[in-house]
Amino acid sequence: MAEPLAPLPTPPRDRRPLLGYAMVWTAAILFAVNGTVSKVILSSGISSVELTQIRSTGAFVGFALVVLLTAPRRFRVGRRELRFLIVFGVTGVAFVQWLYFVSIHRLPIGIALLIQYVAPLLVALFVRLVLGRKVRRRIWVALALALAGLGLVVEVWSTGLQLDAVGLAAALGGAVAYAAYILMAEYGVRRRDPVSLSAYGFGFAALFWLVVRPPWLFPANRVDDSVSLLGNLERFEAPVWLLLLFVVVVGTMITFGLVVTALRHLPATRVGIVAMLEPVVASVVAWAWLGESLGAWQLAGGSVVLAGILLAQTAR
Repeated sequence: MAEPLAPLPTPPRDRRPLLGYAMVWTAAILFAVNGTVSKVILSSGISSVELTQIRSTGAFVGFALVVLLTAPRRFRVGRRELRFLIVFGVTGVAFVQWLYFVSIHRLPIGIALLIQYVAPLLVALFVRLVLGRKVRRRIWVALALALAGLGLVVEVWSTGLQLDAVGLAAALGGAVAYAAYILMAEYGVRRRDPVSLSAYGFGFAALFWLVVRPPWLFPANRVDDSVSLLGNLERFEAPVWLLLLFVVVVGTMITFGLVVTALRHLPATRVGIVAMLEPVVASVVAWAWLGESLGAWQLAGGSVVLAGILLAQTAR
């Protein structure tokens, strides 16, 4: 367990920050679209646990095939690294998804997202207090702006003060797990390539879900069903298997792959801040697709979040 907390190896000299920012922005946008697609899938009767299990297993198969077809030697792993990869897969991959679904089931989704995106603050605190690395003052200002903007986006004052205790605990746990994912991924890409790191992460996450929910309990008969796309696209239908394929390939493999690869070019603190674009884009996607309201507070909050992200990108 000590290895994930060890000092990071020297960063590579071929860092390209602009490429890293482009990767995280693209991932945040795709994550936001994936959220609405997942909501459509959940309306078909597939549960959040089953959807998470499909994401983990499908992504593992996809990443593993890429490694096997391109460079099978990348699967080589030592005993010490194997322990790190198990923790990365269970804590940083499986728990992030599971705790997120639990929190949005028991809390307003805006509040759940707001709490989860305390993660970049936890990353900055860990980097400063535990790893002893300097965090520039403008990063703290950017974090404050981004969190304040998210509060405006979700209109945190309109939910009242009575929050479900289990949902609140899950959201806080999700924030910790997400912070751990970013930090462990930053550590992992110093030792191996992003694709094999993702393959191992989702592989151990898939094993975790295999134990929690055996595959014979999965409602396979629902995969061939067609489901309404809801909202403004309600008159259209799509097969569940096609939506699941989107979630696995676009919403999981491409998005997680982009975030992990971006950590080769950017520090974890900035990746976490830029990823906070997701709730803003998710609000826009929900407005355009599902017909959910997008008022003045959401627009103002989105502008504040973007200001925080742009400020973080100016930090050397």
